[in-house]
Amino acid sequence: MTEPTIDSDIAGWLVRTAPDPQPTTIEESRAHSRRTNALAVQSMNPALIPESEIEQLIPGPGGDLTVRVLRPAGAGPKGTAVYFHGGGWVVGDIDTHLGHARRICTQAEVVVVSVGYRLAPEHRFPAAFDDAVAATEWVAQHLGELGGSPDTLILSGDSAGGQLAASVAIARRDAGQPVTAQLLLYPVTDVTGRYSSPEVNGHYMSRRTTGSNFGLTLEGMANFAKHYVADEDSADWRVSPMNAADLTGVAPAVIHTATLDVLRTEGNFYADKLREAGVAVVSREWPTLNHSYFGLGGVSAVADSAAAQAAEDLAELLAQTAPAPTSKVDS
Repeated sequence: MTEPTIDSDIAGWLVRTAPDPQPTTIEESRAHSRRTNALAVQSMNPALIPESEIEQLIPGPGGDLTVRVLRPAGAGPKGTAVYFHGGGWVVGDIDTHLGHARRICTQAEVVVVSVGYRLAPEHRFPAAFDDAVAATEWVAQHLGELGGSPDTLILSGDSAGGQLAASVAIARRDAGQPVTAQLLLYPVTDVTGRYSSPEVNGHYMSRRTTGSNFGLTLEGMANFAKHYVADEDSADWRVSPMNAADLTGVAPAVIHTATLDVLRTEGNFYADKLREAGVAVVSREWPTLNHSYFGLGGVSAVADSAAAQAAEDLAELLAQTAPAPTSKVDS
């Protein structure tokens, strides 16, 4: 069997940014995430910087949450996207994923509200989910003043943030609260067994076949999950949206995955499950890319193209779901 080939620019990036020594504490892991993501943001195309970026505090269930509101240049943004950063519910913040939010803002032409939700292990499940629900509700109540289309609300995120976006989309469907679209980038969708169950892992090919040379590993996901959620809660749809009893009526979705990502199969299976429920889905898999490629557009031309395609797919999905303009009839 031919070994998978990773994009050469990303392969070099992984070598250059590999920590030495390996982090042994959560704070060391968070510091490494901040360093590497800062380098990635510095390498981004300056054309992807929004017209404005403003931080503010909004109310959350465990105290105020910090959000960053990014607005694109030009009149009439197409909508407002709530963005949840990745990092296994343990690392990452609105600074480490600034490049992700900037790209969505400028290339999809939407206002982005990037959410600094509570992290584990200091705040375990369902803290991140509860914060995500609260932040989304705040955004929904302030769409007009945020500057996007008043009837277009998007849920977006990468990795663990993709899980939060997917689970919040289900919660809002259940509550009768509208969501226009989802943008899920290599999302976590099934935490049942916390990535340590042979039976569950055997269901997802990428958990068995993706080695340790592409960044995120199965062991890494198991560590993140154990910090965030108890085993008895790991099948809950609020952390494992794959386990929702019914996905009928959730928002249309753009789902992008990477072949060299341990999360690939569960992301693809979630796209399939949404389609089976009658949900419109645009899905793509990138064969030479790995987990976290969305933030590496300044490192790799292939990653840059793939990330731009996600923004384009979202913009096209929004165009398809936009309400038809009313025609004026002369009396």
